[in-house]
Amino acid sequence: MSAGTGSPPPRVLADVVARTRLHDGALVLGAALFTGLLAQVAVAVPGSPVPITGQTLAVVLTAAALGPARGMAGQLAYVLLGALGLPFHAKGASGWAQVLGPTGGYLVGFIPAAFLIGLAARRGFDRLAWKAVPLFFVGQLVILAIGVSWLCVAAPLDLSTALHKGFLPFLPGGLLKAAIAGLGMPLAWRLVRLREP
Repeated sequence: MSAGTGSPPPRVLADVVARTRLHDGALVLGAALFTGLLAQVAVAVPGSPVPITGQTLAVVLTAAALGPARGMAGQLAYVLLGALGLPFHAKGASGWAQVLGPTGGYLVGFIPAAFLIGLAARRGFDRLAWKAVPLFFVGQLVILAIGVSWLCVAAPLDLSTALHKGFLPFLPGGLLKAAIAGLGMPLAWRLVRLREP
């Protein structure tokens, strides 16, 4: 219960359908599979070891839909399943080398980004586009910041080069993905409200 109001805390979309631990597990696995699917939408960036992919769109959508715990678990499952050999990462790549290599920071960044987005969604930030779009863009900035930091160490690159190869080329796509998710989530909530008594 919310302090002083007597009303329940805001739900995330997964709360509409999840009734048991089995449902929660299926949603977490679904988030991992969805991220793995969108990872295959990949375009090489000239001069950069980091491709443009659909992964971050999957991260923001699943995190907002599942909330902080399930959203973070979905991305942790995605990273681990890929590390253990399933062709989940960009262009069907897999293995621990993907997680520990130059682009591994982006994968690791999915986990805290999912938690933060899920936390904000739990507070209703995904229900209005004017809140959702900035939230989803900030979530992607978290991923990029962790990825660039990792790139500096693992590549290794100086900060300026890492920013030019692993941050700046991804801002326009990040904004587009934030807009897609930021318009899609309020629409999903509208549909839920229409179906509920």
